[in-house]
Amino acid sequence: MLNENRTDATFEGTPATTSASTDGGKGVEKNAPKAAPKPASGRATAATRKHFVLDTNVLLHNAGSIFKFAEHEVVIPLAVIEELDSFKKNNDETGRNARQVTRALDRLRGQGALFEGVIWNEQGGSIRVARYTPAADFALDLDKADNRILGVAHELHSGGKHTTFISKDINARVKSDALGIPAEDFEHDHIASDFLHAGYVVAKVPGEIIDELYDERQIRIERLAEYEAHAPDGGHVVPIDAVANQFVMLIDEADEHHTGLARILADTGVAIPVTGPRKPVYGIMGRNVQQTMALELLLDDDVKIVTLTGPAGTGKTLLAIAAGLHKTIKEERFDKLLTARPIMPLGRDIGYLPGDKDEKLAMWMQPIFDNITYLLSTRGSHVDERPESRTAEQRLDQLMATGRVVMEPLTYIRGRSIPHQFMIVDEAQNLSPHEIKTIVSRVGDGTKIVLCGDILQIDNPYLDAQSNGLAHCIERMKGQRIAGHVSLSKTERSNLASLAAEIL
Repeated sequence: MLNENRTDATFEGTPATTSASTDGGKGVEKNAPKAAPKPASGRATAATRKHFVLDTNVLLHNAGSIFKFAEHEVVIPLAVIEELDSFKKNNDETGRNARQVTRALDRLRGQGALFEGVIWNEQGGSIRVARYTPAADFALDLDKADNRILGVAHELHSGGKHTTFISKDINARVKSDALGIPAEDFEHDHIASDFLHAGYVVAKVPGEIIDELYDERQIRIERLAEYEAHAPDGGHVVPIDAVANQFVMLIDEADEHHTGLARILADTGVAIPVTGPRKPVYGIMGRNVQQTMALELLLDDDVKIVTLTGPAGTGKTLLAIAAGLHKTIKEERFDKLLTARPIMPLGRDIGYLPGDKDEKLAMWMQPIFDNITYLLSTRGSHVDERPESRTAEQRLDQLMATGRVVMEPLTYIRGRSIPHQFMIVDEAQNLSPHEIKTIVSRVGDGTKIVLCGDILQIDNPYLDAQSNGLAHCIERMKGQRIAGHVSLSKTERSNLASLAAEIL
């Protein structure tokens, strides 16, 4: 039972290797009812044992989902197996997950009869494939596989079993609720986008703390931790911890115009002042405090992965490309600047594009061309001895001809190793967690990777703000010594772009 909100995050899981939860069903950890106390053995009793009926889209979303329900029973309707069979030949995440689930069920089949249920862990968790016997009081059309799946949940629920229907299809959950069957979304490993790591916190402190930061060129984190900090939106209170590469915006309690900006260094217990680059980076200077933070991370060679998020026009891609050109062309710290974007159209696709690979790719990479051309035409003339002799397009063509600037699709990245390059992945919010993992794991020695995107502007129909790969990367990399993140909020593209981002 597929739906446009299905996500493609995958987590490896087999009976032998998966470490499942014991809290009553990690797959529905946010909304599932709490289990009654269990005996000392960790096995659920007949009164506390639950039966989770999984929809097809859950298995396509997470191939390890069948092993996420601890000591309870996972029920897979036979109609789900039929639907999986139609996906196993796909060359995308749905095909990969369908094949993985099928292989896992085949291994379980070797341990016992699936229609009777196979226990796969020491806690008594079991997996069962269920046939459906039509019931007289079941009013839905059984010619549809979706309704046959719901029929299995209805049969269990009518028999007095503690049954929950798990689906990522909103309409399926609504129909389940109409039948009186509890229904939940599969939320294992979802990221709470409302509380996503912003990369910085705001704290009001006495003025002498700010003076000490700049006079001593550092300040102990213990000194800052004494004061209350807030998230950038001014909402929830957050502690000032030793989170590597996190920024702290300091505001004088007595004078809000007296401010400071500190960056926490990894494994040192101190924060240092941030002043931003003294000279323009390919003509670009930070126009606001978030852009200053971004440039701080982009120009630091010790930070190997940088994630930048924010609405359209906040400067994510422009800052990344400016820093990449600066590090590659001027400082020669990297062999080449590699830029990539997922091939994901906005709205209806126009169909096949003519030409060879480079000509086809040019249409998808036009936003990258725009940014580089802007930097070369109005900002980067200082790198050319005769700027008046060539147009920005000619300079870009020369950089690409010499291999200093490379633009590639992400389609063929699997299996590659990318050393000594400044790599930028734009529109990364359209990538699944598995795709992000594949890309970042391609990074070779001496390479820096920058992931840019807006998690609220997703064109991939199978991802949302909670399940996209960029959000997962931000949360998983939080606090790592070689990782940094900044969430930009102010649109600097133009007054019209700023107004559009705010009210449209």
